[in-house]
Amino acid sequence: MKHFFTLFIFVIICYNIKMVTMLAKWLIKQSNNVSDSKVRKAYGLLCSIIGIALNLILFALKFIAGSISGSIAITADAFNNLSDAGSSIITMFGFIVAGHQADSDHPFGHGRFEYISGVFVSMLILLMGFELLKSSVEKIISPVDVVTTPLVFIILGISIAVKLYMAFYNHRIGNRIDSAAMKATAIDSLSDMVSTSVVLICSLLTLLFKIRIDAYCGLLVSVFIFYSGIKSAKDTISPLLGQPPKKEFVDEVTSIVLSHEQVCGIHDLIVHDYGPNRCMLSLHAEVPAHADILEMHDLIDNIERDLCERFNCVATIHMDPIVTNDEISNELHQRVCELVSSIDPHLTIHDFRMVAGPTHTNLVFDVVVPHKFKYSDKELKDLIGDKIAQFDGNYYAVIDVDKEYLK
Repeated sequence: MKHFFTLFIFVIICYNIKMVTMLAKWLIKQSNNVSDSKVRKAYGLLCSIIGIALNLILFALKFIAGSISGSIAITADAFNNLSDAGSSIITMFGFIVAGHQADSDHPFGHGRFEYISGVFVSMLILLMGFELLKSSVEKIISPVDVVTTPLVFIILGISIAVKLYMAFYNHRIGNRIDSAAMKATAIDSLSDMVSTSVVLICSLLTLLFKIRIDAYCGLLVSVFIFYSGIKSAKDTISPLLGQPPKKEFVDEVTSIVLSHEQVCGIHDLIVHDYGPNRCMLSLHAEVPAHADILEMHDLIDNIERDLCERFNCVATIHMDPIVTNDEISNELHQRVCELVSSIDPHLTIHDFRMVAGPTHTNLVFDVVVPHKFKYSDKELKDLIGDKIAQFDGNYYAVIDVDKEYLK
């Protein structure tokens, strides 16, 4: 019987995974083109509708099981599934709004509403965790007997299998279309699976040893729910606040720009996220100062076009001319780079130029400083200036401090 039940759960998971894949291919045109906003919206609607249906079924089954057994943990888990259905409705609404095209009031589109819907889902998770915590404490104070039946165990087992499946497909498709809201739903489903597993173990212990741990089990489940709510809130709020771009994205942008031989280097890469597959990026590209300006302008235009086509974004590149054919300037540039790196390996410089005068020579450059650096901006500039003065008493450092926008 035990092996049959395990096989039954495995078949359910495999069948449903296949079902979602088949539905996506059948209902979503060009389902592989996940950079298209219409395709992302279709995936979001499909997964949300499936989530609503499954959570409503689980709510009904668990509510019946909770009523039969008198278990607060099972009943609370049932209403947790009801809130999950509400979360799926919010996620679906978020995808619908996020799919709207840009307009005069929102020239960058509505993509960030997907993040906002993820925040609402996180708030619902935290609210459900609080309600379960409250109910569990009440049952600890006033305990009641719990009745267990084979039907209860079957319902809980089916619930674990379904939630495992929901966590899998939400995580898989959330990664595929880069959706913070769906990733939050996947985390919620995984925490539900863990909490239901705890309820199942609790029911078994009650059946075998006749001990009253139902309320304590509910308390433990509420901790899992709180944890998942806080994690999903962090994942959805961070893009709204302005998080740094992923390293893979930065590496690919850098590779595209530096693939052009005339570009000597890049810096000040900034990415503004207006929702999945909706971003604006700006950067400074260093080009030889002695090169033809019209030729360099044409080069920059071509790079901007390459970035726009690759990332479906708006790209703006500032052209920084640097001296590359002066040996003294190149030597000083290298010495300053080594000096700055000796202070801290994370420090870098850019826009280096040498301005010679009758009495002294200014070495002008920007230094990029990570956040929470050990020196203040003034302390760092004074330190670098003192070390540069040791090169030659006629050298003066003119430094601007930039903050690092990348991880």
